[in-house]
Amino acid sequence: MLARQSHPTPFMRHEYLAALHASGSAVSATGWQAQFLSIERAGALIAACPLYIKSHSYGEYVFDWAWADAYQRHGLRYYPKLLVAVPFTPVAGSRLLAADDNARAALLRGIGQFTKQAGLSSAHILFPSAQDLTLIEANGDWMLRNGVQFHWRNRPERPFGSLEDFLGTLQREKRKKILQERRYVIEAGVSFEVLEGAQIRPEMWDFFYHCYRLTYAAHRSTPYLTREFFSAMADTMPGHWLMFVARRAGEPVGASLVCIDRTHGHAYGRYWGSVEDIRCLHFEACYYQPLQWAIEQGFLSFEGGAQGEHKMSRGLMPVVTHSAHQLSHPGFAQAIDDFLKQEGQSMAQYVSELGERNPFRPDPAVRA
Repeated sequence: MLARQSHPTPFMRHEYLAALHASGSAVSATGWQAQFLSIERAGALIAACPLYIKSHSYGEYVFDWAWADAYQRHGLRYYPKLLVAVPFTPVAGSRLLAADDNARAALLRGIGQFTKQAGLSSAHILFPSAQDLTLIEANGDWMLRNGVQFHWRNRPERPFGSLEDFLGTLQREKRKKILQERRYVIEAGVSFEVLEGAQIRPEMWDFFYHCYRLTYAAHRSTPYLTREFFSAMADTMPGHWLMFVARRAGEPVGASLVCIDRTHGHAYGRYWGSVEDIRCLHFEACYYQPLQWAIEQGFLSFEGGAQGEHKMSRGLMPVVTHSAHQLSHPGFAQAIDDFLKQEGQSMAQYVSELGERNPFRPDPAVRA
């Protein structure tokens, strides 16, 4: 059933979702109570989607803290709420898994019914596919919200032959800055080892997880994912993981983890960390090394994760993301609908302004 997706990603695989639950990463104790919704016809499964009853808004990457605060100030409870999403994963993809559009529409109605029956404040669908979004818009009961991420796209008509080929399409000052950042890492004596799938040995998963925890600690936060989750990924989805290990004098000093989908040619930047503060190591581990690999492998895209306007100067361009929201309280529904319309206009203006700051040369076929 999970294979019937118009916009498949590794994150909607059963193995991925099961690992989130079995590892204790997305469970009731951490504020993610799984309530999967399915529809059967004549004993056959025709639709399903992952639902979570949430007691907070962490790990979603679509921010509604202000809505929760407004509810509280008026003596109302915003939590628990209902979420249709992949925990901790701001990647667009199929959310309403169904055999056909009629089954998908029934699933959407079921989400609304479940929200009311359970007495929840609201329902939210995060990062839906274009197909899901079209159905949601046609339904009319959902409020839409836009966000922006930064993604790299290969040239479909003439794929880049190397990272240098891609850098040659950037404006001179952008290219110069990237080359300088890469030089800082080389001069620091850092080299990279690229590990894929079964090449990622348990001790390297341990090192990566240590770095991952350090990144959260630097922001005075707690990691969402447990070490057991990554062990499950190594066991059940090894072919979807790529690790870039930074080494100095033979010893690992940092690592970044990228999820890959070789079938569809997509790569997704996920996590990183380091045990030493080395100038520009973050950019090299999280952008330049993955981009170089993606180009060499003929991949179509690399998604840089949530937020990060700084990614644009490195050739990752703005892409509009979407979410849909349904609130049970009529008064708040109207107020938030008004807010989203104003926010939508501001977001459209922001994306337009980003487009005017295009980092590429007017004629990318000609080098400076």
